[in-house]
Amino acid sequence: MSKILIRGAKVLGGEPQDVLIDGSVVEAVGTGLSEEGAEVVDAAGKVLLPGLVDLHTHLREPGREDSETVLTGTRAAASGGYTAVFAMANTFPVADTAGVVEQVYRLGQQHGYCDVQPIGAVTVGLEGRKLAELGAMHESAAGVTVFSDDGKCVDDAVIMRRALEYVKAFGGVVAQHAQEPRLTEGAQMNEGVVSAELGLGGWPAVAEESIIARDVLLAEHVGSRVHICHLSTAGSVEIVRWAKSRGIDVTAEVTPHHLLLTDELVRSYNPVYKVNPPLRTQRDVLALREALADGTIDIVATDHAPHPHEDKDCEWAAAAMGMVGLETALSVVQETMVDTGLLDWAGVAERMSSKPAEIGQAKGHGRPVSAGEPANLMLVDTEYRGSVDPAGFASRSRNTPYEGRELPGRVTHTWLRGKATLVDGKLT
Repeated sequence: MSKILIRGAKVLGGEPQDVLIDGSVVEAVGTGLSEEGAEVVDAAGKVLLPGLVDLHTHLREPGREDSETVLTGTRAAASGGYTAVFAMANTFPVADTAGVVEQVYRLGQQHGYCDVQPIGAVTVGLEGRKLAELGAMHESAAGVTVFSDDGKCVDDAVIMRRALEYVKAFGGVVAQHAQEPRLTEGAQMNEGVVSAELGLGGWPAVAEESIIARDVLLAEHVGSRVHICHLSTAGSVEIVRWAKSRGIDVTAEVTPHHLLLTDELVRSYNPVYKVNPPLRTQRDVLALREALADGTIDIVATDHAPHPHEDKDCEWAAAAMGMVGLETALSVVQETMVDTGLLDWAGVAERMSSKPAEIGQAKGHGRPVSAGEPANLMLVDTEYRGSVDPAGFASRSRNTPYEGRELPGRVTHTWLRGKATLVDGKLT
């Protein structure tokens, strides 16, 4: 593999430097590096970050290839600056055995636009009644370390306790979709003023908060690790903050859409805004931003949830829940966190690369931009501003809430172990 010299990039948003890639690793970082024999990338004015890592992606394969495949999903990931994604288990069949997680893992290896680490189901069939083959999935070629029934809550406290005990033996983590099912029966949107005015079934914040409170206490009791998926309310922030103050081993994620959008958008009855957990209030949005800035919320995860148009282009009540997010995540984070002064680019790198890689044990990802490290990198033009056009997405689905919305930032290059997967905004 030839050498690549990234010339004049602002590494983590700092002073301009040159970064020399030799094969799959970073050979040198400095100023005035020799470009002899190297392909030169002019990065003047652009920010260089370690490749992003998404701890919460739905790739849909096997079973729902009409929504997404490992190939199209990883192409979308590379377009968004990601070099590794964790694929959720709610596929058909469910990824609850060593065989299915190995299939997803090998599909990721085969397509190569980013690394794919399968997430194993906590319970058989996501049914919440019997633990899945956690040990076998961990010992498989996929080496699963994160387990989740995402899409459904592990609502049985005994099952959740047993899962926490089981994964503790090999340093794994249970990622909980916090949704008390009895409190959300028939729920269509956030419970509040807007739901009352529209006459739509309300989804109360306490349905999320009560599960988080239970699970951090279970994690403390067991001495295990729990991760909270797509945290969405101000109350949830306070519970996680309290748990961390007690030394409980809990981490949490927030999605880009929960950092920007509110339940006021549901007044349009456009199903593109229907998501689980639902869009909340402006008060919640501001609390989530503050918590991400101060570290109470550890990471940003996309919850990339592709759906074919027929599952979204219908009446609100019948529409599927979810939004695509891999190709717009960094732009939304720039809009809500960087351009508002809440985070600098080094903080973005921590919350979108190094910390998710640490939580999921993604080897070789989230590493510092320094000599000897794997060349998993991405370059973003932070001065760019443009309207979102889903027609240009690499994802198979187009269910974005940002169509026509102007957002900042554009990923121009992505490198996976020194191999360019995105060049000048175009997939290789």
